Amino acid sequence: MYKFASTVLHIVFQKFGKQVIAINKEKVPDQPYIVTCTHSGYVEVIMLALSLYPTEINYMAKKELFSKEWSNKFFHSLNAFPVDREKPGPSTLKIPVKLLNKGKSVGIFPSGQRVESGEAPLKRGAATISVLSNKPIVPAAFAGPKEVKQMFAFKYKSFIKFGDPIDPNQLPSDMKKSEKIAKVTELLEERTKELQREVTEIAEKAMRKS
Repeated sequence: MYKFASTVLHIVFQKFGKQVIAINKEKVPDQPYIVTCTHSGYVEVIMLALSLYPTEINYMAKKELFSKEWSNKFFHSLNAFPVDREKPGPSTLKIPVKLLNKGKSVGIFPSGQRVESGEAPLKRGAATISVLSNKPIVPAAFAGPKEVKQMFAFKYKSFIKFGDPIDPNQLPSDMKKSEKIAKVTELLEERTKELQREVTEIAEKAMRKS
């Protein structure tokens, strides 16, 4: 379902010139990775998927979305897996680590909730998964329409800017696991905040020109 849906949207957006503008996509590695993105609505989920097309991303999603049988099947078909935000435990980390070790990439919105500001403190979850799996985090930030229906309006453009990957394997080997997680979290916070500032400026300039 993910491949079909993303392909259809990719074709539609290409035809009408509405594809997301991915900046610095060359920074995304060929190996499996964790991609994080600022999050204020459902638009980012769609646009992040399109910006990385044809790579399939496996998304963390709140467990409430999987509460009914039909929604459970639907979201799983879109490569989403449930996370208990109220009681995150070891089991929360096992799924993404296993996916990464199988050669798949994982998408996380580290704020843990939809927020209007890109400056919400990032959770340690993404950093922990990165350290446990020894896979890099690619930070990203989004600027564009807030609602899904606005994605198809010609006056709105969508931008996603990718930053330099954060590779836990490049940290000193004598660092403790907890220290690595803290350092990756710190770097992720810093790079995400800067990316959000930069991509917001780009989007605002584009709006003024249109």
